[in-house]
Amino acid sequence: MIMPRGQQLLLPVNPLFIVFTLLLALFINMLPLGRIIWLPDWLMVLLAFWSLNQPQRVGLGIAFALGLIMDVDRGSLLGQHAMAYTLLVFVTGWMSRRLLWFSSPIQALHLLPLFALAHGVQVLLRVAAGGIFPGPWFLLAAVIETLLWPIVSVLLLAPQRRAPDSDENRPL
Repeated sequence: MIMPRGQQLLLPVNPLFIVFTLLLALFINMLPLGRIIWLPDWLMVLLAFWSLNQPQRVGLGIAFALGLIMDVDRGSLLGQHAMAYTLLVFVTGWMSRRLLWFSSPIQALHLLPLFALAHGVQVLLRVAAGGIFPGPWFLLAAVIETLLWPIVSVLLLAPQRRAPDSDENRPL
């Protein structure tokens, strides 16, 4: 793929860094903070990020497995998070060629409907299983995740932006 002008070439990502960040997001989601409907789903944000930037390493299988772990942790309908995460990773991968050309804030605007769709799938499955509709406040989590996207992008791409060797004669 041809890089846009002014964009720095990135070093390869360490697979252990991907695993560490996904496990960290999983543990943050598992914190007993109560059932606050507008809390951002950190695992959803990181799955979208890594499936966009490293689709060969983070795919549908990882999203489904982490979703099942979240379902067991939350005691929710088995497959609720798994379906939402898998749908998010699928659509993110489908849109990845276009999204990678945009800056991080523009990517966030494109991902807002995807985050809202993933949360909507979770609420729809919960209500279909006999749960209570939480009202439109669940969409606030998607807005917060969208606002977090540029910060997460900068933080997770920082280890790849460092120069491997400092050399004045090196063109890249």
